[in-house]
Amino acid sequence: MLRLAITGGGGFLGWHIRVLLRALGWPEPVLLTRADLADRAIVAEKVSGVDRVLHLAGVNRADDPAEVTAGNARLATRLAEGLHAASVPPGSVVFANSVQAGNGTPYGDGKAAAADILADTGLPLDDVRLPNLYGEHGRPRYNSVVATFCRLLADGGRPEVHQDRQLDLVHVTDAAARLIGVPAGGSWDPALPALRVGVRELADRLGHLATVYRTGDVPPLPDRHHVRLFNTYRSHCFPAHYPLPLPRRADARGELVEAVRAHGGAGQTFCSSTVPGVTRGEHFHLAKVERFVVLRGSADICLRRVGDDEVVRFPVSGDTPVLVDMPTMWVHKIVNTGPDELVTLFWTNELFDPDRPDTWPEPVERLPSGRVAVPA
Repeated sequence: MLRLAITGGGGFLGWHIRVLLRALGWPEPVLLTRADLADRAIVAEKVSGVDRVLHLAGVNRADDPAEVTAGNARLATRLAEGLHAASVPPGSVVFANSVQAGNGTPYGDGKAAAADILADTGLPLDDVRLPNLYGEHGRPRYNSVVATFCRLLADGGRPEVHQDRQLDLVHVTDAAARLIGVPAGGSWDPALPALRVGVRELADRLGHLATVYRTGDVPPLPDRHHVRLFNTYRSHCFPAHYPLPLPRRADARGELVEAVRAHGGAGQTFCSSTVPGVTRGEHFHLAKVERFVVLRGSADICLRRVGDDEVVRFPVSGDTPVLVDMPTMWVHKIVNTGPDELVTLFWTNELFDPDRPDTWPEPVERLPSGRVAVPA
């Protein structure tokens, strides 16, 4: 369990690293903002004595291409100056570099220059060259083409591909595991397994996921990248697309509700009864797809994105069955709010494995300070 300091901790990769650290139970990392990097004394104080400094901050785009090169070098220089001034030097530095480093583009040249600057500090340097990253809550038209396509599809549009090319896509949680130095787990792989796919094929694959899921059906999820692409798409649907109504069919015998229609997959289904006032959940998942459907009684389904304060609440009732799928990396719970027993159907895309449960405990409610509230 290491104590880390992170530059760029508020970005796409930085957020996923902080989520993984939360799941692992590691200490909250020390965050270095861009304003901090402008002050050598602040950097020195924050990095002093930490086990590892993760340098994620960079410049991806600018109106002037030369600023992309200069900006990456400048951020590395400011960090290096703070490292030199630390009273207790950190144990090592990990640089989130790019496979484009040194390819002659402004971005590639800037990343290569940053790596050289950090190497000159004399501290042990892990120079990690990352390919294209994708994952939940990426910024469209900024973090990855996956985020751009997912946002278009979630908004009812269709991606247009004008120039096809091959991509190597790595899920951001795998990159997070590589950078913090943890071995393979149930939901991450620091070996960075890549999906090799063309842009047009990617658009078609995501379009199929969106089409099948539009009515709540679960698309085929034959491998880990299909699951993670689906989770990425779902992150752009939440919370606006939920809860999703379920069709009810009734005759003289009673009623029928189709709660889960999984195309080409199985998973695990189970039901629970919950007495009034009792809460179930208070955890999050990194990769597991999980569905809640209340069949009898009334409840609040409450969710909070890891690291955020805002809680999203869905009042649901068995009188009007709906589905709510839990987005990955959102803490969630279900509370029986009625006077009678609550009956809930749960479905997950994978069988429960007690050795690798992908279930990370954390309360939904947070205190005003930002700390989590411990349930009574």
